[in-house]
Amino acid sequence: MVCTVAWTTLAPLRRADTVSALRAHDDSFRSARAGLLYGLCAYLWWGFAPMYFKLVAHVPPVAVLAHRVVWSVVFLAVIIAIQNGWRELWTAGRSRRTMLILAGSTIAVAANWLAFIYAISTDRVLQASLGYFINPLLTVALAMIFLKERLRLTQGMAIAVAGVGVAVLTVWQREVPWLALSMALSFGVYGLLRKLAPVAPVAGLMIETSLLLPVGLVIVIWQLSHDASASGNDALLRTHPLLMLAGVVTALPLLAFAAAARRLRLTTLGFLQYVGPTCQLLLAVLLYDEPFTTVHAICFGCIWLALLIYSVGTARAYRERMTASRETGKDALAPVAALPE
Repeated sequence: MVCTVAWTTLAPLRRADTVSALRAHDDSFRSARAGLLYGLCAYLWWGFAPMYFKLVAHVPPVAVLAHRVVWSVVFLAVIIAIQNGWRELWTAGRSRRTMLILAGSTIAVAANWLAFIYAISTDRVLQASLGYFINPLLTVALAMIFLKERLRLTQGMAIAVAGVGVAVLTVWQREVPWLALSMALSFGVYGLLRKLAPVAPVAGLMIETSLLLPVGLVIVIWQLSHDASASGNDALLRTHPLLMLAGVVTALPLLAFAAAARRLRLTTLGFLQYVGPTCQLLLAVLLYDEPFTTVHAICFGCIWLALLIYSVGTARAYRERMTASRETGKDALAPVAALPE
């Protein structure tokens, strides 16, 4: 009799717990699926971004960079107003340490953007792709040097194999692929600094572009007056609407990435980051007819092998941390680092 009463009392509770667990699992699945779509959109956008910058390749890279800064500020101001994020900007602006870090990241991201724009305008999309393939490995090296993070065996092997690939290309070309390395280094430094700055991606980019705004406005105004006098209003009307889109091209993938970062595991984001440079490589070879020789194949082969070693090691370390977290009851998820903006 007692057992019957207990079963009658507890059965509805068990059913409620089961329904609640199923709903939580369903919500988690939908969130992860949405995160994957957001992440793919962000990295595909970055991968096909050279197609936009090819349209304005006749404009000096510094002028394109200036337009990117000015129109990014305008677009991001609208987004922040919609999200009511002015308080976060105010909080970041009042912190001297945060502003000093963001001043450094501003220089790094400006150098990265300029190198990327220059690579596209001078038909070196392949080097841009190489730079972004190298970036994750260079980021690991920077974290080891400046953040004193321990280098795992797989990470050390990956960096060594990537170094062989770059060395092969350097010996064959008889010059260092400085454009690819400068893009990887500038973005690696940018990611390192943004990891130290306690500010969200959109707010951080708003501050960075705002710091560049005065110089950007001067260059944009000068270019507008120069083009109007030299080329006439027709050329002005053909080019400048395209340049105004630079703000959207810059900010939209960042918003998609921020949405993905809130929903996906760090390892999933790590694998997605190779979508962008892969698209750039395909564009360089298939659309823009850039030469892809046997030496290029060896170089990229070494980079891909290095990334495979790095990814397998990262996935294994992640599983070990998750196992340890279940045993200790602590959260093993690491915060997402700053991303390619």
